[in-house]
Amino acid sequence: MVNTMALYKYIKKTRNSPEFKDVQKAHLIEWRKEPITVRIERPTKLDRARTLGYRAKPGFILIRQKVEKNTRKRESFAGGRRPKHNRRVEIINTSYQAIAERRVNDKFRNLEVLNSYFVGKDGKYKWYEVILVDPNHPQIINDSILSWISSPKHTRRAFRGLTSAGKKSKMDPKK
Repeated sequence: MVNTMALYKYIKKTRNSPEFKDVQKAHLIEWRKEPITVRIERPTKLDRARTLGYRAKPGFILIRQKVEKNTRKRESFAGGRRPKHNRRVEIINTSYQAIAERRVNDKFRNLEVLNSYFVGKDGKYKWYEVILVDPNHPQIINDSILSWISSPKHTRRAFRGLTSAGKKSKMDPKK
């Protein structure tokens, strides 16, 4: 039997190697041409996905979400004089990761967001992989560890700050 902790350590070490940087750059070039939301078969970072609760079984779905950087600021002014304090400032307190989770949850309303993790960035975009769980799937309902996600108090987790990205960002509970 293979020691899984050692396996994930070697996966992480390989991902940080210089040879992998070229592979990552090629991935980013491909991902730029893809749509904003893409369903994927396997996680890009297996060790990170497993840490956050992913399992390779029915009922788990992985989505790669692209989020444009610098879109969280107020638009530039058309013209005229403006007060000194009325500059382009950040207008929300939510992280890009929490925004990615919310957009995925909007698109896949029958699934629940379990967690998400960062996979890459370039000058214009950031990519996150979001782990979704089908709470009505028989294998999820019968699983003693994952049965909690089927309860009504865990619906729309990404919008209520119940994922790790939502807990880290300073979410306003009124919004």
